[in-house]
Amino acid sequence: MELGVFTFADVDPADGIDRGREAEKRMKNLMEEITLADSVGLDVFGVGEHHRVDYLVSSPATVLAGAATITENIRLTSAVSILSSDDPVRVFQQFSSVDLLSGGRAEIMAGRGSFIESFPLFGYPLEAYDQLFEEKLDLLLKLRDNETVTWSGKTRAPINNLPVYPRPVQDPLPVWIAAGGTPQSMARAGFLGLPLIIAILGGQPRRFAPLFDLHKKAGEQAGHDPAKLKRAISVHGFLSDTTEKAADIFYEPQKAVMDRIGRERGWGPQSRAQYDATRGPEGALFIGGPEELARKIVAHQRIMGLDRFMIQFAVGLVPHDEVLHAIELFGTKVAPMVKEMLAQGEPV
Repeated sequence: MELGVFTFADVDPADGIDRGREAEKRMKNLMEEITLADSVGLDVFGVGEHHRVDYLVSSPATVLAGAATITENIRLTSAVSILSSDDPVRVFQQFSSVDLLSGGRAEIMAGRGSFIESFPLFGYPLEAYDQLFEEKLDLLLKLRDNETVTWSGKTRAPINNLPVYPRPVQDPLPVWIAAGGTPQSMARAGFLGLPLIIAILGGQPRRFAPLFDLHKKAGEQAGHDPAKLKRAISVHGFLSDTTEKAADIFYEPQKAVMDRIGRERGWGPQSRAQYDATRGPEGALFIGGPEELARKIVAHQRIMGLDRFMIQFAVGLVPHDEVLHAIELFGTKVAPMVKEMLAQGEPV
């Protein structure tokens, strides 16, 4: 199983700060995080696309192109690319360029996104939410699989027998479907023969296992090789020397984020009791010292048959030095434990 880290690269949304300086500092810190993840042997690093005051990255491919020049082995992915409000031709070209810069380490995680700011920003109607994603995903896959493309739809101008360059090192360039839990998304990913990553932000993660079964069944019925139907989850969590320290470091920053989003969506504020309950063995938050986190990862790998596990350490304004320490522990302590437990079938 691959182990990876992803981030939205949170920045301070407070009024009155120098946003350029704040973004510059966060970008520098982000490059340090990716470089460290590479050096400690983690498998993949992802950056998410957002168009909000509280997140840095609006162009994942640009950030990953920078990371490609300072890393050697780690895979570099969007987490996610909001394909519905972008141009698939440009997305393909940009990630092909990242693939060339990195020597074949680029990936695209294509999703609808959990926010809607990009739709009015780029002039797309929310009424076409589903159609935009379906058509643009279709075009992206045609671009990936064919050097010369003919395509037509209702959400973009047609392409008539035109070549698209550059071509990536990898053939094909990996494309994952990133979803939040709708059965239709699972079935679509399986029908297209694409790997699937599910974002788990609440509830019991084990309850998502049937969605992976739906993904596999749809893929097999469509005649795809089961080996192509990889499955992954992405979660919020934190890691430090002890479970108590990890929980204390992570609580206030992630509470600030969840409460801010909650005010936008009608949720109530999070309490410490709710937080502590959610980080238990069956909860959605993956928080602990190295051994506790490793055991929780392995337990869920066995439940869901995961090929990849992704964790978001920097939710909110977690201190940069603590994020770096978490990444280091993840690569040097947790990863070896996970591999040994899985190899030996050790009870968890």
